[in-house]
Amino acid sequence: MLTFFTLGLPGMTDPLLRLTLPGLLMLLLVTGLGALLLRYSSRYMAGEPHMKAFRLQMLGVLLAVALVILSDHLLLLLIGWMLVGSCLHRLLVFYPERPFAVLAAHKKFLLTRLSDCLLLIAILLLWQSHGSFSVSRILESYQALDTAGNALDTTAAMLIALTALLRSAQLPFHGWLIQTVEAPTPVSALLHAGVINLGGFLLILFAPLLAGTPVAHWLLLLVAGPSLLLAALIMAVRASVKVRLAWSTSAQMSLMLIECALGLYELALLHLLAHSLYKAHAFLRSGEQVNDQSLQWLAPAAPLRTRDIVLACLATLLLCLAAVSFSAGQGPLAPWAWLGLAVFGLLIERRSLQQHDAVGYRLLAAVALVTCFSLLKWLVEALPLIDPLPIATRLGVADLLVALLFGGLFAIASLLRFQPRQPIVRTLARHLYAGLYVDELITRLTLRLWPVHLPQPQQAAPPRPLATAHLKETTP
Repeated sequence: MLTFFTLGLPGMTDPLLRLTLPGLLMLLLVTGLGALLLRYSSRYMAGEPHMKAFRLQMLGVLLAVALVILSDHLLLLLIGWMLVGSCLHRLLVFYPERPFAVLAAHKKFLLTRLSDCLLLIAILLLWQSHGSFSVSRILESYQALDTAGNALDTTAAMLIALTALLRSAQLPFHGWLIQTVEAPTPVSALLHAGVINLGGFLLILFAPLLAGTPVAHWLLLLVAGPSLLLAALIMAVRASVKVRLAWSTSAQMSLMLIECALGLYELALLHLLAHSLYKAHAFLRSGEQVNDQSLQWLAPAAPLRTRDIVLACLATLLLCLAAVSFSAGQGPLAPWAWLGLAVFGLLIERRSLQQHDAVGYRLLAAVALVTCFSLLKWLVEALPLIDPLPIATRLGVADLLVALLFGGLFAIASLLRFQPRQPIVRTLARHLYAGLYVDELITRLTLRLWPVHLPQPQQAAPPRPLATAHLKETTP
């Protein structure tokens, strides 16, 4: 792995800070988005009485994320990890009179403390196993020794995987992310500047450790797989723009964890960077998306014809075969299956909006999508981002399970999109709209085990009565 610099204190053999190529990309992402969000919030939050404190708290979150990225000492990494959650807590309760904002901050506080404890135990196990707190020295040991049978390392890898799952808002501990829409919009965008996706970076950082622990990969797959399926389907039936974006974030984090479970850490890093930029932009323009969504609802839908489906299948098959032949890697086929379903959905979507004259445009967009995905995947695999690691075998059990997951997700989403009036589809959509009632159960359990005082929702003031008496007096 390419390292740009290391920094330590005099008399210390192990450095405290280290900047690698993945860390540099993450640091550029955090600083770039941070500068944009600080500038955006100065206009968005204009007139707020605690505007200065809001900006300082945002800056504290960004500095804590940067500390995690640059840390080469496990205890320093833990301090930065804990500071991220502590600084974010005050931003989530910026409006303390909103009950759902307080509830989201309360659940996030408990999950953050739990993830901190798990990471602390993992760090102590790694120190016990290697006799060092240096991240670089610990990771270098996996290149010279076979540590797959080490019980301490196996347990540490499992704890790191659990820490990433808790930080990434996976089901059933996802409710706090959905309820953060009660916070100001810049906070929702700030989550994508290394906060919600910091669990993915943790997995990428400890990729050599996780590569020797297949049980950690299966843990990620078995938790993130159902989370992806449910979050993506729930997102498809929600009406609120910010709530849909929050569910989309949960689904995208699941997909990133699945990529790590398949050993595709370079692809996970590319996904992390691209999703952060896209989703932060989507939250900042959420007001405009209301108008865009209204226009889509007003567009008349047209039934799909068999000829359109067959032509879309043929075009998708040709494009994906060309992309797979271009790729020289021997990794799993699941990412290409996901790409094929995305291209197929793009090609048949024109019929749902009656855009009969957009065949060439849709086909050109599909070619551009496949080309960009193939080139970016080849680029991240060619760069020295991560040392060579074993990945899931092509057509292995994990590869087939993920491909079936993508196929099932696409099939159910197509029913929700094109057959919304069927009785079974309407029943499914009603339960999905309620999030399958998972968060309600977790919320009740959380408040029973650790209660918190929730403010009463403020009611709108009644309209002022007309001055009818004055009118009677002045009426002749």
